[in-house]
Amino acid sequence: MAKSANRKSYDKIFSNLKEHHKWFETSIPLIASENIPSPAVREAIISDFGNRYAEGWPGERVYAGCIYIDNVEIECMKLAKKLYKAKFADVRPISGVIANLAIYSAFTNPGDVMLAPSIPAGGHISHGKKEHSGTAGLVHGLEIEFYSFNAEEMTIDVDKTKAKVKELEKKGRLPKMAMFGGSLFLFPHPVKELADFLKSFDMHINYDAAHVAGLIAGGKFQDPLREGADTMTMSTHKTLFGPQGGLVLGSKEHEERIKKAIFPGLTSSHHIHHMAGKAIAFAEALEFGKDYAIQILKNAKAFAEALSDVGFKVLGESRGFTESHQIAVNVLDYSDGGKVEAELEKANIIVNRQLIPGDIKAGRHYFHPGGIRLGVSEITRIGMKQGEMKEIASFIKEIVIEKKDPKKILPKVKSFRNDYQQVQYCFDNKLGAYEYVKLR
Repeated sequence: MAKSANRKSYDKIFSNLKEHHKWFETSIPLIASENIPSPAVREAIISDFGNRYAEGWPGERVYAGCIYIDNVEIECMKLAKKLYKAKFADVRPISGVIANLAIYSAFTNPGDVMLAPSIPAGGHISHGKKEHSGTAGLVHGLEIEFYSFNAEEMTIDVDKTKAKVKELEKKGRLPKMAMFGGSLFLFPHPVKELADFLKSFDMHINYDAAHVAGLIAGGKFQDPLREGADTMTMSTHKTLFGPQGGLVLGSKEHEERIKKAIFPGLTSSHHIHHMAGKAIAFAEALEFGKDYAIQILKNAKAFAEALSDVGFKVLGESRGFTESHQIAVNVLDYSDGGKVEAELEKANIIVNRQLIPGDIKAGRHYFHPGGIRLGVSEITRIGMKQGEMKEIASFIKEIVIEKKDPKKILPKVKSFRNDYQQVQYCFDNKLGAYEYVKLR
């Protein structure tokens, strides 16, 4: 009997899902925004929690049927507070962007000014201006002013930022909020150097830890809540190896405003299966996070040094290239970020193009920027160490600098990946990292 068009589409979807898993089993995943969850997290996110609603706060739900959901969410909040030494945690945001929107909604009004990093200087689009379709400007109506940035040091310029704030005050554009953190994030931001100054102007300080949450949890980056940040937002799936989702942390004085911003303000269902996955990831991070963070930093340093040694212009050289999971590379001597990204993908090396300082002034844009961004979170989670970083740098050199055909490098990449198929830094790793689970 011939298959219907609907059945053909059905089968095509599952075929693509399985092929994706096979592809990543033989690839080198270097997207700094991504990680691989443990089998335990994967088990949580296919549970029946994903079919239920639990609007509101544990014990104050709009729906019945939440007995076990409440138990898990209470445990999830307890683990989050322990992991980050916070007095308050809201685990309901469904993404890092929603976590940031909750902070905007709780502590600013449309038309207020926010101080944030520009995108070429590492800022995230959720901090961006309306004219750039940035979340802060487009959705919440904030006016954005950028920190002064030191491209050589690859971080916020403290003295110039202080001068800028004073000028903004004279112009009647004093920021209501200061946002630290970002997307291209090589070094800790100067929170403690600026916190007292910014608070003297009655600014609320938020730290977007989306990229570095796992490093902060492991005690190997900086400690924003002790350095002067009032609140901290994050994704739960980058250096923190949970499911995709968000988290907001703060003190008890912020609790009610944040809770109301998240529900009913920004969420209905908060993807309860992912909340359960977050709880598992927080427990894993408390148990294994320090060792994981230490190895991430070793790998990032080794990778950056290896790339520099083979001829690449790695940003942040004056400070040792990186103190996070990320490496930023200027590839303009060979091509542009968009073309390099595409060539590397042909060899199963998965990176992303990246705007770098100077791109906008030079007329470059995001599709063909001057750089690429590399992250070691996922390859560290599957057991790679410093020696493997040198091999990966060599693969990239062959394709980008030596202009070798990526298809000729592909077999070497596939062979290289054979020994790295299990998730590390977790309680249980029976299931392969990229093993496809068929339930039909």
